[in-house]
Amino acid sequence: MTTVIRNLRALAVVVLAAIMLTACGVTRGDESEGLHRLRMMVPNSPGGGYDLTARTAVKIMEDNDITGRVEVFNVIGAGGTVAMARLMNERGNDDLMMTMGLGVVGATYTNGSNIKASDATALAKLIEDPGAIFVPADSPFQTVQDFVTAWKADPAKVTIGGGSSPGGPDHLFPMELAESVGVDPKAVNFVTYDGGGDLLTALLGKKITAGTSSPGELIDQIAAGQLRVLAVSSEERVEGVDAPTLKESGIDLTFANWRGVLAPPGISDDAKQAMIRALEELHGTEEWKEALVKNGWTDAFVTGAAFEQFLVDQDNRVSSTLTELGLV
Repeated sequence: MTTVIRNLRALAVVVLAAIMLTACGVTRGDESEGLHRLRMMVPNSPGGGYDLTARTAVKIMEDNDITGRVEVFNVIGAGGTVAMARLMNERGNDDLMMTMGLGVVGATYTNGSNIKASDATALAKLIEDPGAIFVPADSPFQTVQDFVTAWKADPAKVTIGGGSSPGGPDHLFPMELAESVGVDPKAVNFVTYDGGGDLLTALLGKKITAGTSSPGELIDQIAAGQLRVLAVSSEERVEGVDAPTLKESGIDLTFANWRGVLAPPGISDDAKQAMIRALEELHGTEEWKEALVKNGWTDAFVTGAAFEQFLVDQDNRVSSTLTELGLV
């Protein structure tokens, strides 16, 4: 009887340990990479570019057992500045990553924050994507030339919305476009929205004349015929988007946004390398390659010192551009 009880107790310990491991969500990724209870912060509203990038990446990492279960959550406010402040306040927390990009860099300047993206822990630059000029399906503008003609005639009457703060891609793109076609950038009537979701609502509600964003952010509405793209800012046409490039349309301009991933400052080197390895594994999956094509993203994967220097360069780029426009 004593032997039986002893065996039952041993079995109970094994079962309890298995239950505990299952409850913790431990996977191959957790054991090999040290990524436990990982969270991914998104610095704008659901439906925006950072949100799409984060949720696409997380699903692929989970499906491929690169990580365990990852919690994705949105922190909205001031074009990403609120999320950046939270990231910096999480110093030393090795359970947190955040998607970000050019828009967040710009928002920190225009909102008077002393935080710079280069002050956080640089993990990886993931993608680049072009800008696009969107109008509602029933807009009178059939071509980008129609749009430019009206814009040059009376810039104040042409309201352009973007899903990023001044200094972000949706703002910098129309400013550079204005300069290219002979409109004074300081005369551009630009309205800021906190992410692609809010921008879409404004477009469909006819609150603005046109919107600037990346094609991938509003690809479903393009496919559904709710929005039309007048032109894209890439060197070549975007697959799945029936629109010419600006260069094809006689406008000498190309423009690219980018998105990457940061972690809080002060995390351990082991944690940093574990996160980078997870993103490298993500980058190598077939699902990620398919996501690049589906969303019109360009592969721009960079890690380490190269990404750290890139962030410094972007800080300088945005600062100088906003200074020229008199916005900082």
